Amino acid sequence: MLKITTYDNGKRTVLELEGKLVGPWVNELERVWYLAERAGSVHVVLKEVGFIDDNGKELLARIYRSGAVLVAVGCLAEALLQDVIKKESAAWRSPAKEAVSW
Repeated sequence: MLKITTYDNGKRTVLELEGKLVGPWVNELERVWYLAERAGSVHVVLKEVGFIDDNGKELLARIYRSGAVLVAVGCLAEALLQDVIKKESAAWRSPAKEAVSW
């Protein structure tokens, strides 16, 4: 199961993820991301994500390539995102590098 919480502060839409990004939840995240992207800047925060399947990793890679910022909260989330993007990338964010506020 995946919980997707959406915040919109007028400057950007934040999609906060908690749970497992697997199976039908990948499609749900894609749907929510598509709607958020139409409104402008998107940040995806992996807050309490414990597992991402291959389809979930591919979706996160597409979201990243679209210009969204991926934020890892915690060591596990950071390790999971390392499978998707390289740490040196300009779009990589972790709380140690940038305060997360929305």
